[in-house]
Amino acid sequence: MRSPRGRPAVALLVGVVSSLSILHLAPALDIPLEVLDHVNIEQLPTITAQSPSMLIAFPFDESFPMKCEAKGNPEPTYQWTKNGQEFDPDKDPKLIKEDDSGTFVIPNKGTLTQYEGKYRCHVSNKLGTAISEEIEFIVPHVPKFPKEKIDPIRVEEGQPIVLECKPPKGIPPRQIYWMTLGLQHIEQDERVSMGLDGNLYFANALVKDSRGDYCCFAAFPKIRTIVQKTTMAVIVSRTKSINDSESDSEDSANSILERKPRLLMPPGGQSQVGLVKGDKLELECIAEGFPTPTITWTKMGEGLPKHARLENHGKLLTIADVDGEDEGKYMCKANNSHGDDSHYFHVKVEEPPRWTSKPESQLATIGSEVQIKCKVEGSPPPTITWRVNGQLLSDTSVANRKVFDDTILLHNAKPENSAVYQCEASNKHGTLLANANIMVMNLPPMILTEDYQEYAAVERKSVVMHCKVFSSPASSISWTKDDTTNSVEGPRFTVLENGSLEIHNVEKEDMGQYTCFTTNTEGKSAITASLDVKDPTRIVDPPQDLRILRGTTAQFTCQAEYDKSFRGDLQILWQKDGEELAFNQTESTGFFVEDGILQIINVSHEDQGEYACWAVTPLDEDTASASLVVLDVPDAPEDVVLSERKNKTAKLKWVPGEDHNSPINEFVIEYEESQWEPGRWKEMMRVPGNHASAVLKLHGHVDYQFRVVAINDIGRGPPSKPSGRYRTPPSAPDKNPENIKIEGHLPHEMDIIWEPLLPIEHNGPGLEYKVSYRLQGVDEDWEEQVVKRHSFVVKNTPTFVPYEIKIQSHNHHGWGPEPRVVTGYSGEDFPSAAPGDVAVEVENNTLIKVSWTRVHKDKLHGHLGGYRVNWWRLRSLLDQEKVHGEKQSLTFPGDRNHGMVPGLKPFSEYSLTVMAFNGRGAGPGSHAVTFKTPEGVPDKIPFLSATNAQKNSITLLQYQLINDTEEVGEMQTVNISSPDTTTWVLPDLEALSRYKFYLRSCTRVGCGLPISEEGTTIPEARLASMHGGISTQGWFIGLMCAVALLTLIALIACFVNRNKGGKYSVKEKEDLHPDLESQGMNDETFGEYSDNDEKPLKGSQQSLSGDIKAGDSGDSLVDYGDEDGQFNEDGSFIGEYAGRKERDSMEVKGMTQITA
Repeated sequence: MRSPRGRPAVALLVGVVSSLSILHLAPALDIPLEVLDHVNIEQLPTITAQSPSMLIAFPFDESFPMKCEAKGNPEPTYQWTKNGQEFDPDKDPKLIKEDDSGTFVIPNKGTLTQYEGKYRCHVSNKLGTAISEEIEFIVPHVPKFPKEKIDPIRVEEGQPIVLECKPPKGIPPRQIYWMTLGLQHIEQDERVSMGLDGNLYFANALVKDSRGDYCCFAAFPKIRTIVQKTTMAVIVSRTKSINDSESDSEDSANSILERKPRLLMPPGGQSQVGLVKGDKLELECIAEGFPTPTITWTKMGEGLPKHARLENHGKLLTIADVDGEDEGKYMCKANNSHGDDSHYFHVKVEEPPRWTSKPESQLATIGSEVQIKCKVEGSPPPTITWRVNGQLLSDTSVANRKVFDDTILLHNAKPENSAVYQCEASNKHGTLLANANIMVMNLPPMILTEDYQEYAAVERKSVVMHCKVFSSPASSISWTKDDTTNSVEGPRFTVLENGSLEIHNVEKEDMGQYTCFTTNTEGKSAITASLDVKDPTRIVDPPQDLRILRGTTAQFTCQAEYDKSFRGDLQILWQKDGEELAFNQTESTGFFVEDGILQIINVSHEDQGEYACWAVTPLDEDTASASLVVLDVPDAPEDVVLSERKNKTAKLKWVPGEDHNSPINEFVIEYEESQWEPGRWKEMMRVPGNHASAVLKLHGHVDYQFRVVAINDIGRGPPSKPSGRYRTPPSAPDKNPENIKIEGHLPHEMDIIWEPLLPIEHNGPGLEYKVSYRLQGVDEDWEEQVVKRHSFVVKNTPTFVPYEIKIQSHNHHGWGPEPRVVTGYSGEDFPSAAPGDVAVEVENNTLIKVSWTRVHKDKLHGHLGGYRVNWWRLRSLLDQEKVHGEKQSLTFPGDRNHGMVPGLKPFSEYSLTVMAFNGRGAGPGSHAVTFKTPEGVPDKIPFLSATNAQKNSITLLQYQLINDTEEVGEMQTVNISSPDTTTWVLPDLEALSRYKFYLRSCTRVGCGLPISEEGTTIPEARLASMHGGISTQGWFIGLMCAVALLTLIALIACFVNRNKGGKYSVKEKEDLHPDLESQGMNDETFGEYSDNDEKPLKGSQQSLSGDIKAGDSGDSLVDYGDEDGQFNEDGSFIGEYAGRKERDSMEVKGMTQITA
C-alpha cells in the first residue's frame, strides 16, 4: 500500500557485521555530481540533452530546435557538424542561437530544404570532447501523384485486372484507399482486394466491375495531407458462347474462362524477407484465377505462431512484435478446383545494436589499472568504433593505452589519461553512441554530508545516518558513539557502501551522539550526528469491515497512540482504494471527518471499496484498513430477449444485473398484454436466481411483452426494459371452468355457478360454455345447453336429488379439453320432521345436557346443517308466578344427537325444544320439555353501612372489637333467618370502641363472599346529654360541635394515613396477628380478599362460630330434607328439595346469646 505522503514505509534490513571499520578497494568509482559544490575540480564535458535522432519539419510547427546541452569544468564549448562538415549556426542569421548552450532553433520561415542533413554536436573543454548521436533533419515534401492520362482498361469477363496506384513517398504512416469520385469505397472481398503496394487486384473480372471512376487516394496523417490519383476506367466485355451467340448465360461464359490459380503478388517462387526485431511481419499473396482461388498459409516444419493473424480475406499474414522465434520458412498456396500455385518466404529477423555493457564514467587513482568496456549485441553483429575527445582512437597514440576490440585498457593510469572516450556501435539497422568520462587523480576524503545533523528514529524501526564520502583512492569509514574510540558493533549496526550507518530495530539505548571518521592516503575527515529515539505511532482502534445498505451512513473509526513530542503534529489521513480522500470544505462530498472518525453520508455504490486510515507523524506512520461493502437490491436484468417462439411457448433469456453483494434469490417474470388490461404488468412465473432463461407457457390470441425483476435478500430490484412484443396465434381453450358450485335456492330448481375463464385464457374470440347435466345413477343422455354467461338454472327438478354436471369451454377455434364430472344436488326444502326423544340432563345449576334422536335423512329434504336448541325461562322457583322469559337459541352444526347448553340461571324452571335445519331453513320443533335448575351460592352483598351509633348498639350484623390495643375481641356471629331483612341493631356494645363488621348471604348450597365495614360507638356523656335539658344549652351545643369537628378531623387523618399505607394501631394488630377465622372463610366460602378492609382480623377464631367446623355452614345441607342430595364434579348441589325448615329466630353464638 502506498503511503499518503508519497514515501515508502520503513524497511528493515538484515545484516551481521563484527567490525564496522571497512575499506573500499574498488579501483574506480562513479563520479558524484555534488563534488563540484564543495571543491573546484576540473571535470570532463558531459552531454545532458540532445534532440532525437530524427527531427521532422512538419509544416504546421513554428520552429524546430536542434538541442545540445552539456556540463563540465571548465565550461564546455560547442561545435556542430553537418553531413560530416563543420557547421557554424552563428554565421546564419536565420537561425536562433541560445546563450550558454549549443542549442540552435530553425524557424519555420522560407525554404527549409537548405537545412536538411545529418547533424552532430561536439562539446569540448581543455580536458576532452564529448559528441552527440547524429541528428537527421528531414524536410518533408508534399507528396503528389504525377499528372498523367490513363487509357481505359478493357478485359474480357473472367480475366484478371491490376489497377496500379504507385503512391508517392512521404512521412510514414501512409494510408491507401480505393474509392469512387463520389467517395464511395470500392467493395473488397476474396475476388477484389488491395495489396500492400497500393494496387487493386481483381482475381477475375465481372461485368459489374465496369465503371469509369476508380480512384486511388494516399493519406499522410503526420503532415495532414491526402492526394488523389487520376481516375481510371475499366470496361469488362461479356464472353459469348460459340454455340449460342445470343446467350447471356454466365455458366456458358465461365466454362471457357475457368483456369488454375496464378500468383500476382509476390512474383516468382520464393523471396527473402528481412526485418528488425520488434517490427511487424507482413507476408502477402494475391492470386488470380477462375473460380476465385483461396489462400492458405503454412510455416514449414511447424504450425503458424499463435500470435499470427490472417487479414485481407486470408491474403495477408501478419505477426506483430516479431522476434527470433518467428524466423523460418513460410509458404502461401492459392488453390481452386483446377489446381494451385505457391510461394515461399524465407524470413530472417535481425536487430539493431543494443548495449550489454555500456561504457561508464570513472574516477581512477593515479597508477591504477583502468578498463573501459563497450559490449553490444545485434544482428548482423555491430562494429565498434572508439574515439577519444571526438577523434578516432587510431589517430592518437598513447603508450599506456591498449585496445582489445570492445575494451580499452589504461595501464598505470596517469592524470594526462583523463579524457572523454566514445564508443559507437552500428550495423545496418542502427547506431549506438556512449560517452565515458575518465578522470585520473588523487583526492583526500571529502564528506559531502553536512556536519551536526540531527536524526530521529522510531523505536523498533530502522534509521540511516549519512556520511557520503568522495575520495581517491577509496577511504576507510568507521562510526563511533558518545566520544568513544571503539567502533559501534553488533548485528543491528551496518555501514553501507556509501559510508552511511544503518541501525536496525532501534532501541532507546541507541540515543546519543555519533561520529563518522574517514581516512585515505591523502588525508582524513570526520563529522558528528545526534540520534533521538521516539515512541512508535500505533493505531489502537482500527476501522472495522462494514456491510451496510445503500442510502445509510457508514462510520469508520481510527484512533492512534504516538510519541508525546509530536503532540499537535499527528495527522489522520484516509484513503479509498489507494487514493487519498480529499475533503472539500465548501462542497458536500458525503465524507465527514472529525476526531479520527470518518462518516460517509448517504452511501452509494461508488463508495464501496477498501478504506485505509493513516496515522502520520513527522517521523513515522501506521496504517489500518477495512472494507466497505454496499448492499442493495439487484440492478435490472439486461438484454431481455424472446426466442424459440413456437405457437404458445417461447423462451425468455436475460443477462442478470449487478447483485450488489447480495446473491439473487429468484427472478420474477412479468407480462403485459395490449388487449384486456394494457399497461398493467402481472406476474407470470418465478425462477431460481441461478437461472438466466425460462420457457414460458402462453395463452393464444394475446399480444405479449415481458420483463424480468430480480429479488435478493435486500429486496426487489427495478424491472428490466420490456422485451419485444409477441402475438400468439389463436387456438381452442386450454382449460375448462373451475370452482363449479351447485346450489338449490328453490325446491324444484338447481343453480349451477362456475368461475369463468379469465379474458387472457379465452385463447381466441367467441368464448362460450356448454353445460351438460343428468340425474346421477340413471342411464340417460346428457342434457346440454350452450351459454355465454357463467351461470345456468335447471328448472323443474325433483327436490334434493343428485345430478352429474360438466362444463366445457368453446371458442371459434374449437372445444376445450374433456371436462371433469362433478356431482351436485337440486334445490332443498324445509325438513318435514322434528327430532324425537328429547331429554334434558341437569349438570349443575347453570348447565344442562340436551339429547335427541336424529331426523331421518328422507325427512331432511336437503343437506343437514345441524340442530338448533331453543329454550326460555318460565319462572324463578322463589316465585310461584310464571313469567315467559325471552327465547334463546343455540345451534349445533353437523350430524349429532346431543349438546350442552350453558348460561342458565340457578333455581329456575325452563322449557326447551329442538329442531333440525338445512340450507333452506329449519324444520318443525320437537315437543317442549320442562326442567328445573338447582339452587346456587349467592353473590356478594353489594352494600353494607354501619350507622346510627349509640352507647352500646350499632345497626349491623357479625362483628369484632378492634380497639388500638394488641388484642382484638372475639368474633361474634348473628344468624338472620329472614331473607327480606336489610337492617339489624346490635345491642350492648362497648362505648367509644371501634368494631369491624362482616355480612354475607347463604342458601342451602352454601354462602357467598362477605362484605366488611368498620364503625365506632359514642361516649356515655354524649348519650346522657341526649336525654337531659343540658342538650338545649348553647355552651353544650358549641362543645359538642367542637368535639364533632375534632372527631371528624381525626377520622380524616386516620383515613388519609391508612390510604397512604401508614400503620395505625388496628393495622398493626392486623399485621401482628393473622386472622385465622378469615383464612377459614377464605378457604371455604368467602373466597379471596383483595381489599385491606376485608383482610382477616388478628386474633379471631378459626370460624365465625366456634361451633362450626371446617366445611360447615350455618345451615346443614341435610336440613334441606333429602338425604340423597349429592354434588356434581364442579361442587354444585344436585337433588330435589324434600322440604324446607322454617327458622324464625336467630342466635348469637359466642360469649353471649341474643334472641331477636
